[in-house]
Order: sequence, then C-alpha cells, then structure tokens
Amino acid sequence: MVMTMLHHARGCSRAELTKRTGLNRSTIAALVAELVDLGMAFEVEPESVVGRVGRPSPQVVPNPGLAAIAVNPDVDAITVGLVGLGGEVIRRIRFDTTRVPTVAEAINAVKAIVDGMRGEIDQSYSIAGVGVAVPALVNSADGRVLIAPHLGWRDVNLARDLARVLDYPVFAGNDASLGAIAESMFGAARGINDLVYLNGSASGIGGGLIIGGTPLRGTSGYAGELGHTLVNSAGVRCHCGRIGCLETEVSMARLLAVLKLPRADLDDLDIALGVSRDPAVLAEVRRQIELLSEAISNFVNLFDPEMVVLGGFLGSLLSVGREQLTAAMIVRSMSSIGHTVAIERASLGSHLMLVGAAELAFADLLDDPAGFVRGRASRR
Repeated sequence: MVMTMLHHARGCSRAELTKRTGLNRSTIAALVAELVDLGMAFEVEPESVVGRVGRPSPQVVPNPGLAAIAVNPDVDAITVGLVGLGGEVIRRIRFDTTRVPTVAEAINAVKAIVDGMRGEIDQSYSIAGVGVAVPALVNSADGRVLIAPHLGWRDVNLARDLARVLDYPVFAGNDASLGAIAESMFGAARGINDLVYLNGSASGIGGGLIIGGTPLRGTSGYAGELGHTLVNSAGVRCHCGRIGCLETEVSMARLLAVLKLPRADLDDLDIALGVSRDPAVLAEVRRQIELLSEAISNFVNLFDPEMVVLGGFLGSLLSVGREQLTAAMIVRSMSSIGHTVAIERASLGSHLMLVGAAELAFADLLDDPAGFVRGRASRR
C-alpha cells in the first residue's frame, strides 16, 4: 500500500503517508525503512518552508532506477519507452512504419529498439517487466490478442512471443483502457473516481471506464469498446459490420485528408487545425465534433461520470471546438440536470500509452515489493 502511494504520488512525506494510511509514525518509519532496504525507494531532505514550525518530515520518493519497458504498436508507428517508478517517461522512441506492421515485424522492431537501449538499461536500470498497450481486444490474463482489426492481427499470443525475444516478463492490455488508468493516476483525471476516457488514434477510437475508482473490465476484460457506438445511421460501414460507428465517422484519417497531410503527430495536428481557415477543414471539424458530442452524451447518460477525458486526436478536436462540444453536451445529457460533467484533454500527451502500459509491468512489484525482490534474486 505504501509503495503504491509513493508510485502514484511520485513521492510524498512520511507525515503524509501517516495521514493517508491511518498508521502510526513508527509503523510508517519501519515500512519506509524496509522499502529503502529493498531498493524500492529512498529518502531525501525536504525543502525548508519559511514560517513552518518544527522539523519538516523527510520526503520519500520511489526509485526511478526501477523501470518498465513500455510498447505501443499502431498502424503507423511502433513506440517503445522506458518508464521509471513514479510514471516518469525516461526515454521514448517512435519508429514510423511505411505500412501496417505484421506481428513478426512489430516484434522485430521492438527487439531492435530494446537492444539499442541495452547499454543504458544494464548500466542504470533494473527492469520490472514489459507492458504492451495494443489497439485490440486483449485477454489481460495471458496477454493474448484476440483481434486487432486495424492491425490485421488475430489470435496472437503477443506477451509470450515478445517475452521470448526480450527475456523479460511481458504483459499486454487494451490501449484505451490503459490510457484511462494512466490519466486517472498521473494525468488530468487524478483523484476522479468516475471517468469516461476516449482515445483517438490512427487505428480508430477506443475507450476506458473507471467507475467508483475501479477500472471497468467486464467478464473477459473487453469492456470499453466505445468506438463502436452508433452515431450516424446513414454513415459508412465499419470493419465490425455495423454502419455509422463512432470510429468510422470521427477519424484521424478524415482530418488528415482535408488538411492534405499524409500523417501528423499531435503537435502538428494541433497547429494545423488551429491555424486553418479552409472551409472544408472547418466543416469537417464541425461535423466530427457534432458526432463526437452525440457519443459522449450517450456515455454520460449511461455512466454519469465526474469527467470525460479525450486523448489523441480527440483532444485536438476539443482544443479547437470546446464551445461547440460543451454546448451540445448540455443539450443532450440528462446528467446536466444534476451536475456539470467536466470535459478535459488528456494531459500526458504522447507519453499516455507508455505510462499506461508500464502500469501492467509494475503491478507485481507494487502488489508485493518484498516478494518481487526475493523472486528476482532467486532467478539470478
């Protein structure tokens, strides 16, 4: 519990740990000392504050030398990162692909990137494991990708296959669900117990739900396929077979087409949308925001969240069309009668999926720090 608090708060004082846990000071001191002995955390002298009476409590911070490798394959790129305890992205490497990568190509690319980082890792970091955020239906129990429609992957044991070439334990999960966790732990939704998260990427739109402070996973871990919500009965056919799904009507590809850009990262997209006065671009932005508001209103009526967080290119749409989106939400959402739902852009930006994926790799370490260290020692 204390290790998890340190990780998610990126460090805090002994006094704060005492207050948050309800344990006495001597117990917290003993637990912190054990975590320091295990190499999980260390103590630093607090900054002095003018006017404060008494000696300030020592600050306890998670050891950033304990890190996870995070992977996010998509249709246009494979991104690999090194993420330390506390959710700090130490290194981020994006490998752009000229076409949608096969499973074998993605695994080879990840191996090549990690091999290029081996010197730095061996010298400065201890790796807890590898987390993979995939735009797919993923069996979180064994890391098997059942279907990744945009990638063309089906029934692939990605965690097992990556573990063989990387020689680290590997865990895989749905990218949008992991994005929701990352934003709730480290981003715009910190402290929010009821959250709807929507992520828009080159491969479509996914969703993640946190209800009562707990991620909503469903029986098999597939809850949150919000991109397949109907928003336009006269729309185009989706790969799922239905007509007018959110991800076919609100898409990055359509934005890039009217902007006449072959591809763009989020910063470039923000700039392009913000400065464009092209009537075709403005019309497409208005159309997508209108349909996005239809979907979000449905989610708000279903889940009554405190906040809706938009990631990826959906955050770009929010930046240029917040007034239109907010106005449509007020009209359509029943919850507006009781309270106003906050709509925010994901604050972790391009680091979002890496931070979320790393949480998978850190799970065992946070669940049992001493057992994790013993297990690592026994494997040497």
